[in-house]
Amino acid sequence: MKTKIFEPIKIGNIEIKNRLVMEPMGLMGLADREGGFNQRAIDFYVERAKGGVGLIITGFTKVENEIEQMKMPSFTCVTHNPTAFINSAYELTERVHAYGTKIFLQVSAGLGRSANPKLLVTKPIAPSAIPNFWDPSITCRELTTDEVEKIISRFEEAGRIAKETGFDGIELHAVHEGYLADQFAMSVFNRRTDKFGGSLKDRATFPIEILKAIRRGAGQDYPVTVRYGLRSFIKDWNQGGIDVDQPEIGRNFEEGLKLAKILEEAGYDALNADVGSYDGWYWAHPPLYQEEGLYLPFTKELKKVVNIPVIVAGKLGNPELAETALNENKADMIGLARPLLTDSEWPNKVKKGNEENIRPCIGCHDGCLQRIFSHRPISCGINPATGREKIYGIEKALETKKVIIIGAGIAGLEAARVSTLRGHEVALYEKTNVIGGHIHEASAPDFKMEDRRLLSWYENELKRLNIDVKMNTVVTPDIIKESKADVVIVATGSNPVKLNFLPGMDKDNICCAEDLLLGKKIAGNTVVIVGGGLVGCETALWLAQQGKDVTVVEGLGDVIAAGPTINHANKSMLKDLMEKYNVKIMTNTKLSGVNDEGVYLSQENKNITVPAETICIAVGYKSETTLFHEIKNSDAVVHIIGDAAKVANIMKAVWDAYEVARNI
Repeated sequence: MKTKIFEPIKIGNIEIKNRLVMEPMGLMGLADREGGFNQRAIDFYVERAKGGVGLIITGFTKVENEIEQMKMPSFTCVTHNPTAFINSAYELTERVHAYGTKIFLQVSAGLGRSANPKLLVTKPIAPSAIPNFWDPSITCRELTTDEVEKIISRFEEAGRIAKETGFDGIELHAVHEGYLADQFAMSVFNRRTDKFGGSLKDRATFPIEILKAIRRGAGQDYPVTVRYGLRSFIKDWNQGGIDVDQPEIGRNFEEGLKLAKILEEAGYDALNADVGSYDGWYWAHPPLYQEEGLYLPFTKELKKVVNIPVIVAGKLGNPELAETALNENKADMIGLARPLLTDSEWPNKVKKGNEENIRPCIGCHDGCLQRIFSHRPISCGINPATGREKIYGIEKALETKKVIIIGAGIAGLEAARVSTLRGHEVALYEKTNVIGGHIHEASAPDFKMEDRRLLSWYENELKRLNIDVKMNTVVTPDIIKESKADVVIVATGSNPVKLNFLPGMDKDNICCAEDLLLGKKIAGNTVVIVGGGLVGCETALWLAQQGKDVTVVEGLGDVIAAGPTINHANKSMLKDLMEKYNVKIMTNTKLSGVNDEGVYLSQENKNITVPAETICIAVGYKSETTLFHEIKNSDAVVHIIGDAAKVANIMKAVWDAYEVARNI
């Protein structure tokens, strides 16, 4: 068992049973029309308390909804309808406390320039007249001094309500990520000449006055923490910096340490630390391309200048790394956000030594961040029950049925898992000698290690649930008929699209992405990848990191522009990494054919020849539906899921499988 993780710790006068914190995440879809927590929100947090986490910090809750008025229901709001908020908050805190878990209410001054105008009734606001992040053509309205004072005053009411309803403390959202309180603290956004602008200490007046207001409402000994960004990673407006040593126009690390000390001296009880901003989103919301524990080098230095507890998250879902971070004094508490979306039982499983049973986060952002910013309820790409625990869980079926699943890719594996948990008699067929489907080539690059962990988890689930897996078996209509199955789930996946109709496509130096990723073919020193989708770009980055000279050819006006929507944090970081590793990109360009020199292309009515030792075709995948059409009219109920139904991503495969299997 990890020992340091499960030691108690105090924040202010509140003792927390272990060092694990459920980090705040956006509550899109979990607020009611009056600004309270809806039942889905309560179930969401209670599930994590039941899972053993020591402290829950709720997601973004607005302190007011008048000066920066958002369309309801968007987020919870303490003062929009205090009675409604109080009623829901009582149930939340009472139920969480039953598990010995403490809970802090995260309260926000607002979004400022980071607010999406589509969610606002009013014009975007900011400390000064600066461009809106989402639509730079819109200039944010500068807050008056009276308005700033009014926002601060609402924190007194928030403090009183939080204490009254049983919250154990408050976290200020946020002197991080470039939200409104952070905009006041940064000179690039704050050009004010009143008491809320000027020097670093003067720019800290806003969060300091907020702390005083909270304590007026809740008492001087009431714990208050602050979500705090040590560095912004803003290279320029709406542009993040991929490297630590790149120019910084936001808050640099030196200033970050100074401001941390100012906030400690003001009386904050803990710092919930990270780095990044909306402009440098892939630092604040680290995708799969970021390293594990990416904030630890920063919090190691932070620990040297402050004495209050430091909470840190940032891809710490690996229990060994989390324990090491505590033992090496790089943090006092470990923050878990997405790891608790994928597996609410993370703390309990670690405590029991069942770490192999933890369902891993793969850093896709598809079910969490992307859904939030698509105005959908928060969930998880590989745990569809997240955010709807009581209405979308798995229950035993009333009648046991015989279920055959064809294809052991991710969709087939999930269908087999859920069908077994429902109590059905399950047989999983796979035509090859390995399970996982396309996850094998997808997880080949080092930056896709989370995909490998997901496959390992499914392998463990097959053993744990004793699922009958029939390898090296090609399923035919006769096998289906003889099985007398009640339900057949076709998860036969997809195959790479080929361009055999073009001249020269029979040459030996032509391959598809999976040939390179699986080592079936070795790339030469110069590689042209035809297709600038996610597969093509990730393959290009992987090869460029090996020192190859890589060119990506894309027919559209930009790379990663077609297919399933990819979250901005993931997309922008992949693009910046490709630039860092000198991947050349040719857009609005089409492959015309291949000759002995390389590829010849057409670009704006021009013919171009690009030398290449290896030509990789990555123009997408085509659903494999042959068997489905052969058996769809059989006596069994037949479903088709995952890539076989429509080529998409891991989330689509898992969600299809979960939906179908939980209703058998």
